[in-house]
Amino acid sequence: MNAPFPVSDKPPLRLLLAAPRGFCAGVDRAIDIVELALQRYGAPVYVRHEIVHNRYVVDSLKAKGAVFVEELDEVPDGVPVVFSAHGVPKAVPAAATQRGLDWLDATCPLVSKVHRQAERQIEAGRHILFIGHHGHPEVIGTMGQVPEGAITLVETVADVAALDFADQTPLAFLTQTTLSVDDTAEVVAALRARYPEIVGPKAEDICYATSNRQAAVKTIAPQCQLVLVIGAPNSSNSLRLVEVAERCGAQARLVQRGTEIEGHWFDGVEVLGLTAGASAPERLIEEVIARIGEFRDVSMEQVVTAEEKMVFKLPRQLVD
Repeated sequence: MNAPFPVSDKPPLRLLLAAPRGFCAGVDRAIDIVELALQRYGAPVYVRHEIVHNRYVVDSLKAKGAVFVEELDEVPDGVPVVFSAHGVPKAVPAAATQRGLDWLDATCPLVSKVHRQAERQIEAGRHILFIGHHGHPEVIGTMGQVPEGAITLVETVADVAALDFADQTPLAFLTQTTLSVDDTAEVVAALRARYPEIVGPKAEDICYATSNRQAAVKTIAPQCQLVLVIGAPNSSNSLRLVEVAERCGAQARLVQRGTEIEGHWFDGVEVLGLTAGASAPERLIEEVIARIGEFRDVSMEQVVTAEEKMVFKLPRQLVD
């Protein structure tokens, strides 16, 4: 007589796995640049700032010979240096060139597009109102593309109300690529109401990956009591996913690794949502799912809201 299948004594849990999730094309490209630089030049390869905001990724690259520093003056002469996916002020590559360093730019092409837009608006004689989060590397990099005093950071609708530019001042606005779609729309609406002649970008500056991941969370979160977002505390796009889930009525938690998860989180949870910021590899998603399975009998469904096929070219130095 065949033995019966074992019956799980763990409570059931329906897991809704958001798609798209995790790595985007810009992150893939940035990591490839560091790995290919290590192959071409040998270790060490220096990287200014975390290549992407994910500790697992950074530690993996460190183990291969990458050295992460915060400023260019920490890079010794005669070694290659990579600039992170978030972009850098113009002065940084200029200083690297002046020192004779071999440098590679891993700035996401969608961030570079915003840099070019900023330059064009300054050439057109407009002052830029830049919607972004103070202190974020992408904001520092974009504001560093134009002369000091030519760009003003705006974070909230309240900041718009506090602006004191004269009505006839030529103005333009641009945005950080990893913002909340909904919050940014409110700030843009406030800017247009305050300054009807303000010039905006021809296309959305918030990148496709940020928009897609937020849309996926909006689809699953209303069905969930809890949504887990895999990402780093300094990852702007991951923090926005937490906010989106909470606004949909779910509880939300940001986690970096599966080991952080505790069983009591799932008390009263019948449906759990799971997503990952654009800097989180699929390996961490698998790790988190395995950890959840230690506490609950999981039935998983993937909820696909968009297909992503974007691929960005590598720098010429690495493909010649």
